Amino acid sequence: MKAPSLQTIGLTKRFGDFVALDAVDLDVRPGTVHALLGENGAGKSTLVKCLVGFQRADAGSVLLDGRERDIGSPQAARALGVGMVYQHFTLVPSMTVAENFALARGGLGAVIDWPAKIAEMRAFMDGTPFTLPLEVPVSNLAAGQKQKAEILKQLYADNRLLILDEPTSVLAPDEADEVLGAIRGLAHAGRLTVVMITHKFREVSAFADDVTVLRRGKRVAAGPVGDFDAVRLADAMIGAARRRELPERGPVVQTAAPVLAVEGLTVTDDAGRRVVRDATLAVRAGEILGIAGVSGNGQRELVETLLGQREAASGAIRIGGERYRGRRAEIARHGVGSLPEEPLRNACVAAMSVAENLALREFDVAPLARAGWLSPARLVAAARPRIEAFGVKTRGPDSPIGTLSGGNVQRAVLARELSRGCRVLVVMNPVFGLDFAAVDEIHRRLLEARNGGAAVLLVSEDLDELIELSDRVVVMSEGALVYQTSSAAADRAEIGRRMGGAHETPDTTAGSAEPALTEGAA
Repeated sequence: MKAPSLQTIGLTKRFGDFVALDAVDLDVRPGTVHALLGENGAGKSTLVKCLVGFQRADAGSVLLDGRERDIGSPQAARALGVGMVYQHFTLVPSMTVAENFALARGGLGAVIDWPAKIAEMRAFMDGTPFTLPLEVPVSNLAAGQKQKAEILKQLYADNRLLILDEPTSVLAPDEADEVLGAIRGLAHAGRLTVVMITHKFREVSAFADDVTVLRRGKRVAAGPVGDFDAVRLADAMIGAARRRELPERGPVVQTAAPVLAVEGLTVTDDAGRRVVRDATLAVRAGEILGIAGVSGNGQRELVETLLGQREAASGAIRIGGERYRGRRAEIARHGVGSLPEEPLRNACVAAMSVAENLALREFDVAPLARAGWLSPARLVAAARPRIEAFGVKTRGPDSPIGTLSGGNVQRAVLARELSRGCRVLVVMNPVFGLDFAAVDEIHRRLLEARNGGAAVLLVSEDLDELIELSDRVVVMSEGALVYQTSSAAADRAEIGRRMGGAHETPDTTAGSAEPALTEGAA
């Protein structure tokens, strides 16, 4: 089978009065990688769901190799060689790699000759850029191996039109480049045609041949990648009037002591395993310290400990030289703000109103409460200027915060945390799953907090985000802080290598409030 061409002509999909796709034309050349960009709600997901048979378009046509096709179900898509690699893994963790491959291909009889089947799979992998241990359970694979398994599963199922949905969101930078480079190689060899949904402009410019941009259900730009730079792509996605430049970064305040100091911190997870090991770091006023790492290396538990949601097994946290344990009174006294991962899970109460969530830090003190009684009118009055200042899109202060979009939930949390006067701000994966406009807004707020003198700890799995926003970057691997560099001198390949586990023995100088880490060029 050869790589097919793909076209959609006037593809239209409505949900009641809402037009999710408005006569969209898409032209994907055979043997190319085609980037599909757009904000959340722009129509990307609806378009690919029509291509893989999860939804049926109301009007328009889908053509493969110039022939109109009726893709009315996922089974019809698979029969035509159309497959999709989703943002989150769809492998069965308890099954082996070989069993997952066989399940994807189908056509299994009552009795399977596994030695012959595995020999066939090994011969198949000889012709691919990846090699995986076939008899190992998927649960034992690293994130990069799981992503490769997802791709190989589609190839083994004889799919030649591959749709990738944010394929690198869980990968270290070197793994991401390896996977996308291999995909591009297969496409240019004529074995695949690829449609890739991504929000990373660097991946578009480095690995895609052509790009199409959707906005509000319509195609607003399309053409060879070389015709676009990041600014033009951003303007197409959100409109030039809505795009804002990030604030200039001022100099770091060189104080004698850091605002936030973590000293020899060890944290265990819910099963009692050490997931943060002897971590030492420091953040000064007017500085963003970025922590890079592949998901699951102790970042979540570190943040939970800093926010008082988890007890430390040993070590100490200090703010302004004072011992800090994350109690409510300490958070208020020291001006600690937070934007944790999944804010609806651990920073908000979804069923409560926007106004109530904005008051969670101060609902029991004046002027919101007097003589122990909370005033609903004062609650709403206090919420309105914060909603306006941070651009929170809501039907009103009384609307449940759980009804807001992800970007507006983030804005509401930042409105609550930053409006009180923030001395320390702890942030984790602040823009995961958000559209470009929301990303732009959140990044601007973080830099404004930093420029206003806050000490910002930014934990992110997006290395591009960290390098763009941070003054220094620290790598966390297997629970330990193993490497640091200034963002100006950051080497993506070296940071990726450290994220992947290639670390040297760090300097463990006792008593230092600075990160005891292997230093990069600074």
